[in-house]
Amino acid sequence: MTLRRYLQVDVFADRPGAGNPLGVVLNGDGLDSAAMQAFAAWTNLSETIFLLPPVEGADYRVRIFTPRQELAFAGHPSVGAAWAAIDAGLAKPRDGALVQDCAAGLLPVRVAGEGARATVSVRAPRSTRIDTAAREDAAAIDALLAAVTAPLRLSERPPALWDNGARWWLLELSDAAQVRALQPDLVAIAALTRACGAVGLAVYAYADATDHQLAVRAFCPADNIPEDPVTGSANASIAAQLAQAGALPSGGSGYVASQGRELGRDGRIEVRVDEDGEVWIGGRVQAVIRGRADW
Repeated sequence: MTLRRYLQVDVFADRPGAGNPLGVVLNGDGLDSAAMQAFAAWTNLSETIFLLPPVEGADYRVRIFTPRQELAFAGHPSVGAAWAAIDAGLAKPRDGALVQDCAAGLLPVRVAGEGARATVSVRAPRSTRIDTAAREDAAAIDALLAAVTAPLRLSERPPALWDNGARWWLLELSDAAQVRALQPDLVAIAALTRACGAVGLAVYAYADATDHQLAVRAFCPADNIPEDPVTGSANASIAAQLAQAGALPSGGSGYVASQGRELGRDGRIEVRVDEDGEVWIGGRVQAVIRGRADW
């Protein structure tokens, strides 16, 4: 056993107990993939990350695991990784900038402020829409999708599978009230996401609220996560979908998404689409547990 520095934080949170919990192993070197996966399964958090010595051109390296699989990219782990690397003295921003190395490549990070009041934003990998109609099992996927969407009132935008290093089904619902009240069919969602190699399914709708413009929920039952509290990668793909359609909230480049209220986590994600069409997701991070793990 090796004693490892362990940190648990809440991401996209203005206070401890909000946002999405994240496990952070600060010195992950020496652990192989199987050991990392086993530790992530043990924490049973939606994601656990392992910080590693960086490659050239990066300030830190991170590997990201759900309880079931490794991800090339995920939003709240990336925001949390940058904050944790700074907090632990493993990285120091230059003019508010860092570079993260992960399986999805080198990603720029921006940091404004310090400590628990800092806002950390990461540029998500570019999202692409996956054409499921071209697959040999397209009919089976359509049947699974129909089972998931039958009880829902969808917007005019059809359901779509998007990938930015994490693959998500995106469903735009008719209104925020339906998003908030949704009782999802988790068995059907698990079957659909397994069939497509997706992490989960995200539902969203425009919101008429003073502090946010989108209401979002995300479900990952195949990864033993019935509902994910606050999900950066899904929100990044939602932003890419809306930007492509010219349908960003209020016609602008930036907005705030609300997610996690139904779980008592009430997180906020700051979303921005820059002049190059790249999506940035950001928020605040709160440290909750600081300790050591024998693993």
